[in-house]
This record gives sequence, structure tokens and C-alpha cells, in this order.
Amino acid sequence: MKYIEEFQDPSLAERLLDEIRAAVTRPWALMEVCGGQTHTIIRHGIDQLLPDEVELIHGPGCPVCVTPLEVIDKALEIASRPGVIFCSFGDMLRVPGTGRDLFQVRGEGGDVRVVYSPLDALRVAQQNPDREVVFFGIGFETTAPPNAMTVYQARRLGIPNFSLLVSHVRVPPAIEAIMRSPNCRVQAFLAAGHVCSVMGTDEYPVLAERHRVPIVVTGFEPLDILEGVRRTVLQLERGEHTVDNAYPRAVRPEGNPAARAMLADVFEVTDRAWRGIGVIPDSGWRLSSRYREYDAEHRFQVTGIDTREPAACRSGEVLQGLLKPHECEAFGTVCTPRTPLGATMVSSEGACAAYYLYRRLDLPAAASRSPEGSPVV
Repeated sequence: MKYIEEFQDPSLAERLLDEIRAAVTRPWALMEVCGGQTHTIIRHGIDQLLPDEVELIHGPGCPVCVTPLEVIDKALEIASRPGVIFCSFGDMLRVPGTGRDLFQVRGEGGDVRVVYSPLDALRVAQQNPDREVVFFGIGFETTAPPNAMTVYQARRLGIPNFSLLVSHVRVPPAIEAIMRSPNCRVQAFLAAGHVCSVMGTDEYPVLAERHRVPIVVTGFEPLDILEGVRRTVLQLERGEHTVDNAYPRAVRPEGNPAARAMLADVFEVTDRAWRGIGVIPDSGWRLSSRYREYDAEHRFQVTGIDTREPAACRSGEVLQGLLKPHECEAFGTVCTPRTPLGATMVSSEGACAAYYLYRRLDLPAAASRSPEGSPVV
């Protein structure tokens, strides 16, 4: 398949690894921002193939994982109300809130539906004019444009019973927050290629200069990751800190002007809480005043939310790159994909899920168990 198999060539991977080994002379810590990149790294064992001097730190790039618990609990409350059809992508249904998840709400009689596009939810609203239809709009700059377009269409078509529960987040402020953390060990970033395909790269040079860190825009296939690491290591060894686009087949400096214009029309920048991390200034979007009537939080006025994270869950440390998933005492025992304590074990982009799927038998705590948690015989 064009542009897939070409970027999984073992001989080319070995050449890139040889170049990385030849270039590195001291330890370096790189953070990949995107959860999709994390899964590629763990699935293909890229971190194990790299020289010992190169450490990959998993960042907060899983959109499901960073959706704050308070928003999850608001979703559960809204979805439980009579007369509401609550629509979401499937990966949000298992994300634990305080005491339950959307699957449980559906089992208790709530009308919770899995859709494949926010426009599917808009069609549900058209087909059910006597019901309130809410779409759970979460994610980074990649999922924000279609959600913005859906709200734009609802307004244009005059569909008053549609609303959006918004929890969108932005990558550059998260990088800023990571670099300002007193516990930060990150010396360079592999930026998420799909985010940059939408937003371009113009927000990154100031971050690279201010914190003196290389930022290399990177794709998602094994050779993409290795090329991103190679370029990053070369910059670090030379004492450089620039923004480099290693994903030119998808990313242009200006990004996608049409998508950016839609975002600017429908959303406005706001402070946003990140699950397990806290509030990061200017790190999110909310519906602008022109579209406020389509804001589910504004429409449903959910109050009295009492959020409680499980005491044993350390996903916040995982999301900040302070802890590898298998270093959590609950990993693979109390916390599994069937009984998750945090979103990082549920999401298809979560670091804990990646370690569970691809490294389960490598972990001492899990060595005597099967992938489903039952004893191995």
C-alpha cells in the first residue's frame, strides 16, 4: 500500500538506526507528543532498538486521556437525563468518570449512541426534533475542525436541538507547561504531524527558542519516528534548537487555511483543565459567543459535580512523562482494559493501553498472568 509499506521497510529502519547510533555521544531525553506515535513506538519496539543514550518519554498526547474528570462527569449527568440522545465516538464510552462510565449510563436506560462523525450526530438531531442531541466533542487540533463545522452547519440549517459538549485542547500551551515544570527532563520534542497538518508550524519556533529545545514535526509510521529521532539527535548534538518538518508529505508551514478559518469562527481560546495535570492557560477552545447557544454546558447548566479520581491511579504522572506505565503498582493487576482506573488504559492512544497490549509479558508484575488477567497455565 502506497505510503504505508514504504515507511515500514526494515532495511531502511536499520540504516536510520545506524545513523542515530553514529551521531549520539551523550544521553538525551525526547518526548513524543502524540499517543499515536507512542503506540507505534511500543508496538514496533522502537525504544528498545534505539541506543541506550536516547530515551523516549511519553507525553500527554492522548485526547481521550486528558479530558478532565469534571467534563466526563458532566457528560454522564447529561446522558442520564430523559429526552437526551448523547452521541460520542466509541473510545469515550469506557472512560471512567466518578464511579461509572457511559456504558453504564446506557445500561441504566440512557440513550447513548456511538457515531463515527459529528455530522452523524447532527443527522440524529434532524431525525429527532423532539429530543435534545448532544455530541461529545473532545480532542486536539485534529478533531476540532469537524466539530466546528458541525456547529456551523447546525446554525446554518437551523437545527436548535443539537449541542456540543466541548473539551478541546491545544498542543503548544501543553509544551510550554511541560517545559516550565520543575520536574521536566525533556530536551526535545517530536511534534504531532497530524496536528501540524491542520495548524501549521508557526506556533513552535517561539517555544523552541524560548526553551532552547529542538521541535521536529514527525509522522506515525516506524520510519517516520526514526527519522524524527535522527533529526532531533543531530540538533541536540550540534547544540541547535530549531523547528524541523520531517513530515513534509502531510505538513505545510501554513497548515490547512480553511480548517483554521473555521476554528477561528466557531471557537475561542480559553484556559482548559487536563486530566491528571491541571489547568493550563490558553490550552483549550470553547464555543465563541456567536455559537454559545450550541454549548451543552451552557444549555444544560450541570452543577454540583463532585469529582473523585481513584487513589491508586497514577495516570497523571504517566501523562506528564514522569512515570512509565509499567512502573505504576496498579498496572496490569487492578488496572486493565476491562477494569480501567484511568483513561490511559482505555484509549486506543493511551500509553498504558500500549504497554498492556504490546509489553504485557515483559513486565515482572504481569509475568504470571495472561493478557486478560487470568493465570497462565
